[in-house]
Parts: sequence; structure tokens; C-alpha cells
Amino acid sequence: MLARFAVIAALAAVAATQIPALLQSPTPEVTTPVIKAAPPAHTAAAPAGSVQLAADGNGHYSGSFRINGKPVDGLIDTGATFVALNESTARRLGFTANGLDFAYAVNTANGQTKAARITLDRIEIGSLRVRQVDAFVLRDAALSQTLVGMSFLQKLGSYRVADGTLELRQ
Repeated sequence: MLARFAVIAALAAVAATQIPALLQSPTPEVTTPVIKAAPPAHTAAAPAGSVQLAADGNGHYSGSFRINGKPVDGLIDTGATFVALNESTARRLGFTANGLDFAYAVNTANGQTKAARITLDRIEIGSLRVRQVDAFVLRDAALSQTLVGMSFLQKLGSYRVADGTLELRQ
């Protein structure tokens, strides 16, 4: 009888340690993601009169613009009513501190702040050119990068997103 008890105890011990492992799903194989270099902002496949911007790793679309003839990197922001520049960029574009009246209360992702309203002579990206674009200038502490908002986009013929690419058309 003691021998039977020992056999039953041994079978119970084996079952207790092995059955849970059999019931678990296999551990998925861990692979290292392949990181590809971002394609150039303007792809050669863009039809005439259009520019294509590839999404970055965060799904944002940015490009190298020319504002009033000077190069400025900007992020497309459909949630921004106007193009938004920080004060340093505005000065580089020729807007003087004396000419900027920070009288407008604006709401940003970081809360409310004051801004100066200006009109940009032109914004260009690739072969696209838009004239007389309304913009706001915010203090450097309130805005770290140029946001290219709806005051630019609405002057285009169209814009659309497909397969991780934003296409802007004249």
C-alpha cells in the first residue's frame, strides 16, 4: 500500500509541474525591429504640381519650406488654424520685435498665450507656392517649431493622406 501511495504521489507531482507548462501558449518569438531611414520629404514620384511628404516615426508630416524666401523646417498641423512661428523664426524672416504686437490671445496645446498676427508674403514647398498667408508669431518659450496650419493648407487645391504619405496639390 505504501508503494501505491508513493506512485500516486509521484504522478501527482509530475502532473502538478508539467501540466501548467503544457496549457500555456508558446512564448512568441522576439524579433528586433528593422529601422529604415526616413525617405526624403519630397519623393520623386510626386506628380507635377504636387509634393509628397512621408510620415515620420510618430506619424507626423514635416518638410523643408521656404517662407518669404528663407528656409524653414515646418510640421504640418491640420489642428492649427494658422501658420504659427516662434519669435526667433519671425525675426529671421524680417519681422522686427517693434513690428510685432502680441495682442491676440491664442489657445495652444500647452494652454493660452499671446501672439502677434502677421501676413507672410509666400510659403513654398517643392514646386508649390502660396501667397499672402495669415500667421501668428508666438514667443519662443510658447512654440519650439514652425507649425504649418490651415491658413496655408486651405489655399492649396487639395491635400490628402494615403499609405503614410501626405500629398499636397497646387
